[in-house]
Amino acid sequence: MENTINNKPHRRYNILTGEWILVSPHRTKRPWQGKKDQKSELQKETYDPKCYLCPTNERASGDTNPDYEGTYAFTNDFAALLPNVEAEEYSNGLLKAETEMGICKVVCFSPNHSLTLPLMKVEEITNVIKLWKKEYKELGEKSEINHVQIFENKGAIMGCSNPHPHGQIWSQSSIPQEVLKKQKHKKAYWETNKRSLLQDYLKQELELKERILVENDHFVALIPYWAVWPYEAMIVPKKHYQDISQLNEEEEIAFASIIKRLTIMFDNLFETSFPYSSGIHQRPTDGEEHPEWHFHMSFYPPLLRSAEVKKFMVGYEMFANPQRDITAESAANNLRQLSEVHYSKQ
Repeated sequence: MENTINNKPHRRYNILTGEWILVSPHRTKRPWQGKKDQKSELQKETYDPKCYLCPTNERASGDTNPDYEGTYAFTNDFAALLPNVEAEEYSNGLLKAETEMGICKVVCFSPNHSLTLPLMKVEEITNVIKLWKKEYKELGEKSEINHVQIFENKGAIMGCSNPHPHGQIWSQSSIPQEVLKKQKHKKAYWETNKRSLLQDYLKQELELKERILVENDHFVALIPYWAVWPYEAMIVPKKHYQDISQLNEEEEIAFASIIKRLTIMFDNLFETSFPYSSGIHQRPTDGEEHPEWHFHMSFYPPLLRSAEVKKFMVGYEMFANPQRDITAESAANNLRQLSEVHYSKQ
């Protein structure tokens, strides 16, 4: 079927959330005179004596990091959620609130202060995945924890307060809204078709090949058809896995490999340490089987036209719905043309 809609203003439907995005491809020609952010440079120091996350350093809490040689996780000293919070509800007319408890952890990817995921070895990223699996399992087994959110904020413009390679895990008693939205649509599709929504979507994308970035035997990285951010990407396992704990050793390595390949693409696009927020959505840990879930990792990078120009969610996007100028197909094509060797090593 010939698709002529891509050159016109149109809306695209997000099958995971039920939301729409406005696409305006004709606007890519407009001149930019807006804000420019400072180019993010690569870190060069392998150890920073002032860094709270480097090995043997004292953190703001007064605790001292061990002399770790690989990955390292600890309970966040400034956690947004706290354990052992007494259950309490408040209701007054239209005002409603309830206490929320949880456990927040910091995950150091490497003792080397200068690294980021695209600069790490595949085996080093594999060790990060192993730690993610361990934390997901251990936190999820706690009776009071019903959801475990693994994520990374990379770059100062994404609110990252420390350049040391690290991510976070927030686990909590309730299931967050974004997860519930996806769960609703995945469950409806599963109950109707007895198949994974993402597995069927992935099959179609692999046939079309318009938005595929890279793939290996076990994973695919692509620009989702409904992507909001200019170079938004998603990594999906080819097998119908509900969560990362189901990955075997070969699949862990394949997952690490595709994370490295994708993040090198990002860095190479504008030859900068590419900022993004990434996160893994997987089944809740509420004791239910959740056959509808198919885990995936999403990357939301804000850069639009160069290392200095960022997309802002303002105006129409805040009051109506998300909008983008560059199409998902154009973004995928731009990334596919890049070398798989990091620009700093070329």
